[in-house]
Amino acid sequence: MEPENPPARARTAKRPRRVGIKAKPSRPKLRTPQPRKPLRVKPVALGSLSQSLGYRIRRAQLWVFKQVSRKLAALDISPAQYSVLCVIDANPGVNQLAIAQVLSIERAGLGRLVDHLEQRGLVGRTASAINRRYYVLHLTDAGTNLLARLQSGVAEAEADLAKKVGARAYRQLQQALSIFLND
Repeated sequence: MEPENPPARARTAKRPRRVGIKAKPSRPKLRTPQPRKPLRVKPVALGSLSQSLGYRIRRAQLWVFKQVSRKLAALDISPAQYSVLCVIDANPGVNQLAIAQVLSIERAGLGRLVDHLEQRGLVGRTASAINRRYYVLHLTDAGTNLLARLQSGVAEAEADLAKKVGARAYRQLQQALSIFLND
């Protein structure tokens, strides 16, 4: 006597392949999408903002930052890291608090930044002999070598700026903005 329900295996058996039968044709597309034309965006007027020296300085800063970032990115260094390396190079044995103050970086952020530079072998950090609560920093040989390469890239970005505004305007801009160095 055969069971009423065939075993599961038998129910899932493969169907024999039909030879010579074509697949059902797909439905024709109703509308072929046309390539989209780029939208013409009307320029946004700046109004009185375009006359603001602060706004112009900010735009210049963004342009310079972009140029410098490109040069530094090739060596996997951010502008903030470059700034810290420069300050340590100019002040061997400087403590982190002094760097945070001169570069206007939050202490916690600077701590993470220095941790990263230390892990890369670019910066050495030791406890201060004068005040054990502070760490003093110095560049390693690898840090000194990398900084030299970074400085040539930054010099190229500065040359790009001088070319963009003209040599005379570049010197005048350097002189005019130098009053903010110690603020």
